[in-house]
Amino acid sequence: MQTQPETYNDKIVRQFTAMTVVWGIVGMAVGVFIAAQLYWPSLNFDIPWLSYGRLRPLHTNAVIFAFGGCALFATSYYVVQRTCHVRLAFSKLAAFTFWGWQAVIVAAAITLPMGLTQGKEYAELEWPIDILITVVWVAYAVVFFGTIAKRRVKHIYVANWFYGAFIITIALLHIVNNMAMPVGLGKSYSLYTGAVDAMAQWWYGHNAVGFFLTAGFLGMMYYFVPKQANRPVYSYRLSIVHFWALIAVYMWAGPHHLQYTALPDWAQSLGMAFSLVLLAPSWGGAINGILTLSGAWDKLRTDPILKFLIVAVSFYMIATFEGPMMSIKTVNSLSHYTDWTIGHVHAGALGWVAMISIGAVYSMLPRLLGQKQMYSVKAIDTHFWLHTIGVVFYIASMWIAGVMQGLMWRATNPDGTLTYSFVEALNATYPYYLGRLAGGLIVLAGMLLMAWNVIRTWQLARDLVPTPVLPPDVASAHA
Repeated sequence: MQTQPETYNDKIVRQFTAMTVVWGIVGMAVGVFIAAQLYWPSLNFDIPWLSYGRLRPLHTNAVIFAFGGCALFATSYYVVQRTCHVRLAFSKLAAFTFWGWQAVIVAAAITLPMGLTQGKEYAELEWPIDILITVVWVAYAVVFFGTIAKRRVKHIYVANWFYGAFIITIALLHIVNNMAMPVGLGKSYSLYTGAVDAMAQWWYGHNAVGFFLTAGFLGMMYYFVPKQANRPVYSYRLSIVHFWALIAVYMWAGPHHLQYTALPDWAQSLGMAFSLVLLAPSWGGAINGILTLSGAWDKLRTDPILKFLIVAVSFYMIATFEGPMMSIKTVNSLSHYTDWTIGHVHAGALGWVAMISIGAVYSMLPRLLGQKQMYSVKAIDTHFWLHTIGVVFYIASMWIAGVMQGLMWRATNPDGTLTYSFVEALNATYPYYLGRLAGGLIVLAGMLLMAWNVIRTWQLARDLVPTPVLPPDVASAHA
């Protein structure tokens, strides 16, 4: 009797991949709407649900946890199966992570416009949703590490190290920062007070950037760049040094968000020092990713997916140079509370996170659907240029506006009075808000083009045949 060959669980990957595109469009559309509100404030129509203060956390949660989160779930489930040469562990639990995560996102989309919030950056969701996140995350960890535990190869590929660190660290950050006393279904009070609450929040806030928006996406880089370029990682030894250096340093950088506040001065200086040290592992890893193309640079002319991946790594280098620089106290005194910070965040979010995710989806989806390539390679190339131009428009507008704001706010007359009122600084910033809106619209147009390409590719895949799990020796021969 012939036994059926083991196949990869690609259904869960396809589900998360589809929702990555859906939530990407939703999150960016909300971002475009609130960017328009800054130029035309009457766009809130005097409706509390549409006020900037309620939609802004909806935008950040949708882009980070819905779009970015679904991309991380999809790629981690895809990569861990291919690199461990086994089917994903606990299929039903994996299915629960999909539906549970979508429930979290929908709950956020309902409660945040209602004004139900903890008021903590990137941790706005109230306690019932936080509990659901915890349950889903524990299930995610069980599935991911369960798959690694039953791997057919002794070696654990470096991408899985980054995914694993991201899963463990986010669990720790989420639980500690969201310790709260509920006083109703939609209201709770943090267990921390004053400066301690601020310290815990930015230990969480910066490491949400460090592990959710960096470590997990570095896992994508270490799998999809070599795979798409059909080249080995430039230096495997450097990738391990990159991993441990990043893990050791990133956790300590959070206080740089609180320069010139009530936080103890030593903690502010510690955050600055570790932020500067962080430049070395960040750039070491990025250079490792870019140099993987050594001997294959010509592929950038013909492969738009590779362009997405490599330009994403370039934006990662920009953002990880800019972040440590902005943590220096003298620079921070100019940049903090200005739109320069917004430009920095979006260089990382739209440049690094979105581009590596989009590239990974374009690389992964045809394989998931039994196709040789996406429906339209030309559309991918058009999307690349739309996205790149949109990001440059966005971040350049915010960089110029931010430096201008910082200089105007600190300018003084000979008698010590302020040279400019806040309203004068706001009027000077006004044109740059239009530039930001234009950049956001261009990026959103690219995402809509991507959705069309994804739908057409899906339509070509009428009969999905499960992909058999290749034994390690066979897989290496087909690499």
